[in-house]
Amino acid sequence: MHPIKDIYLIRHGETDYNRMGVVQGSGIDAHLNELGRQQAQAFFDHYQDLYIDKIYTSALVRTHQSVDGFIKKGIAWEQHPGLNEISWGNKEGKSPNTDDDLYYKNLTRTWREGNIDVPSEEGESPVQVLERQKPVVDLILSRPEEQAILIAMHGRAMRVLLTHLFEQPLHKMDDFAHSNLCLYHLQYSYPDRAFKLVKGPLTEHLKHLPDSM
Repeated sequence: MHPIKDIYLIRHGETDYNRMGVVQGSGIDAHLNELGRQQAQAFFDHYQDLYIDKIYTSALVRTHQSVDGFIKKGIAWEQHPGLNEISWGNKEGKSPNTDDDLYYKNLTRTWREGNIDVPSEEGESPVQVLERQKPVVDLILSRPEEQAILIAMHGRAMRVLLTHLFEQPLHKMDDFAHSNLCLYHLQYSYPDRAFKLVKGPLTEHLKHLPDSM
């Protein structure tokens, strides 16, 4: 058994919903926009020679498109709904407005204050997101023969996951910054049963592109 697993964790590229400031959540299966496709290509161009045993994505197409270059290389790929974005319930896909902006601000403040079991209206809480992520993490760790993996997922879900991997309180999830097609490089030590951050979030592969979100 190889003692170390390298984990390359990315957020998907930009969609038109990102551009407009509209939350997508798990209920909006948006495609990448033109900039998002450029980000995905830039990420592939920069890291195409990276050794990867397996690709893991959410079940949403924007994550699939973000790693399309690697999939086309023939690298094994699995999609797991457990990696989907948080469900924002009845707020998904709605144009930005003052009331909803205040709603999100209050809800995320509630989470930062420690009330992580509070869901969005008709949606999920951070605790619920973490509970569906845990079986995917356990599955990934049960495969030590996969020495290097690439995971493509979503902003809020990624923050939830990182708190879990680094054994941080879930209410501190906003401590983990993200942007479209940013990369976190993590390592898991099987002997120590612990994750460490190697570096990230990295965006140098996007430096020649317009500013992204």
